[in-house]
Amino acid sequence: MAKTEFIAAIELGSSRAAGIAGRKNSDGSIEILAYAREDATPFAHKGTIYNIDKAAHALDSLKQQLEQQLGHPVAQVYTGIGGQSLRTVANTVSRTLDEESIITNELVDAITDENLETPYADMCVLDVAPQEYKIDNTLHADPVGVTGTRVTGQFLNIMARTSVKKNLELSFGQAGIALADLLVAPTALAKAVLTEAEMRSGCVLVDFGADTTTLQVYKNNLLRYLCVLPLGGNSITRDIASLNMEEEDAEQLKLAHGNACPNEEEEEPLPDGTPAACTLPDGRTLELATLDDIVGARAEEIVANVWHQVELSGYHDKLFAGIVLTGGGSNLRNLDNLFRKVSHVEKIKTAPFVHTNIRETQAALPKDGTANTLLGLLALAEDNCCGEEPKEPEAAQPADNTEQNPEQKTLFDDDEELKRQAEENRRQLEQQRKQEEEERKRKKKEEQDKNNDKNKDKKSSWLNSIFDKGKSIFEIDTDTEMK
Repeated sequence: MAKTEFIAAIELGSSRAAGIAGRKNSDGSIEILAYAREDATPFAHKGTIYNIDKAAHALDSLKQQLEQQLGHPVAQVYTGIGGQSLRTVANTVSRTLDEESIITNELVDAITDENLETPYADMCVLDVAPQEYKIDNTLHADPVGVTGTRVTGQFLNIMARTSVKKNLELSFGQAGIALADLLVAPTALAKAVLTEAEMRSGCVLVDFGADTTTLQVYKNNLLRYLCVLPLGGNSITRDIASLNMEEEDAEQLKLAHGNACPNEEEEEPLPDGTPAACTLPDGRTLELATLDDIVGARAEEIVANVWHQVELSGYHDKLFAGIVLTGGGSNLRNLDNLFRKVSHVEKIKTAPFVHTNIRETQAALPKDGTANTLLGLLALAEDNCCGEEPKEPEAAQPADNTEQNPEQKTLFDDDEELKRQAEENRRQLEQQRKQEEEERKRKKKEEQDKNNDKNKDKKSSWLNSIFDKGKSIFEIDTDTEMK
């Protein structure tokens, strides 16, 4: 990618909107060139946009910040769609052949197109994750070239409410930002956080966000299940805020002293025997045991709902790579231990950053998991997002032999036909002036020639009169002197 090219992406989450720009290098690494963020709470809730005007204002601000850091205009951006309505729906399409035949690409394409044409009420298909193809009684990942009499395509359609996609597109349109592509945010995150071995062996990726928690189940390098729960880190924060405090103070208290699994780490009392406590911003004292009860209860509810969805997927006993936690909420202390307690899965890890080689040459990114989805969108982007620099208007050149102010605009500046006619008129006037000048010179010459002829005639008549009288040349001089 040339030095003047870059790729850009914007993510609209529940708590923040963020934009990023970078350059992909030949070694596969991504060089981060710009990063900006805005508060998304005034226009987004549970990952979906509800106020178009405020969202457009935030998008315009992000674009300006990126352009200021880049020193170049941003022509288009990639974005991701997520939110509470996002989920997967399984669908099957079957074809019965007249006789045993070889499955062709055309037949597979026809089955795929029929799957996309399946109607869904108030829902739209964002992407399709093909599963296996069943030919007669045998499953095949690639059915082309296999013989059979009946083929059944199994598809996993990634869907969202139509209004969610429409509001996202309207926000970018009102901000005047062109979309290079609309990607599925959770799958982009998975490609940036999970390794190929984890996807192949089987794992669950849990993105612990602010208002939502998204879980994805992978097995044999295929997405098998996706679900978004309307619970997240803000649910815990609001529970703490019920102790008569602002949500900002509750958030800080959660980050500093929150414990998802208090039974794993008992709070030791002070030397004088009083229970361990913390001081609130307003001067009050709160026992940590009380805080642990609040945080632990809500965290356990979220984890229990996540694991219930994993069980519904049917892959809860096939997760050889375990559970991977990411997102801002994954920083909650002992959250991994709580997952072990509820799911009985021992292999659990937290991914605070993507596995892609990132070079932060000009912009520092948060390493708490909040930028992972944005980096996933950037990793999938391919097209150049750099716009052309605006060209300064050139000063108008004055016409030949005509004085003209370059700042003044004439009647002919906007009409090519008028310009052509004006140029033709100028040529005709110039030719006419040349002809008149030549005619004047010709007449003047004729008049001079005529005068010369008259003088010659006078001299000739005078000489003739003298010679006719028989005078010699000396007599002529004498007569002249006497006169």
